[in-house]
Order: sequence, then structure tokens, then C-alpha cells
Amino acid sequence: MDSQRALEVVVSTWGIAMAASPGLQIRQMLRTGESADVSIPYFGVLTVGFMLWVAYGISIDSKVLWGCNTLATLFGAATIVVARRLRPAVVVTS
Repeated sequence: MDSQRALEVVVSTWGIAMAASPGLQIRQMLRTGESADVSIPYFGVLTVGFMLWVAYGISIDSKVLWGCNTLATLFGAATIVVARRLRPAVVVTS
């Protein structure tokens, strides 16, 4: 295995771990039933960034780049969905 291929394997493996790491936040929210400590805008910015990296990875035909970032996009979106569902409804009174 040449050094570029070895690096692709390491980067892909670490990229998958990084992409799945929001799963830890999802698990914590589901365990506590709360999402007040989770910044939804932060995960929104990350998720848009992941989508941009997916597009770039596709444009240069880099499976490593678009593959890991596709997974990250899914986990980012799932984190936002879970956080929003656990937030209490805001009632506006006039």
C-alpha cells in the first residue's frame, strides 16, 4: 500500500468517527430529554459546511471527501431535528 492510499484509509476512518460524533450529543439529549444546552444555530452552520464539502468532493471526484461529509450532514441534521423536538413549544400571547 502506497502512502497516499494509507493516508486515505486513515483520513476516511477518522472522518467517519468525526462525522458520527454528533451521535454522542443525540444520545445525551435522548437520555436527559433536554436540548437546552445544544446550540441549534451552531449545528446549522456545521451542517451547511458539510453539505458544501460534499459538493466539493463530488466536483473533484473524491470519495473520501464526499463520503465522510455526507455522513456528517446526516448526523448534523439529525442532531438539529432531535434538539428541536425536545425544545418546549413557544407560546406567543398578545
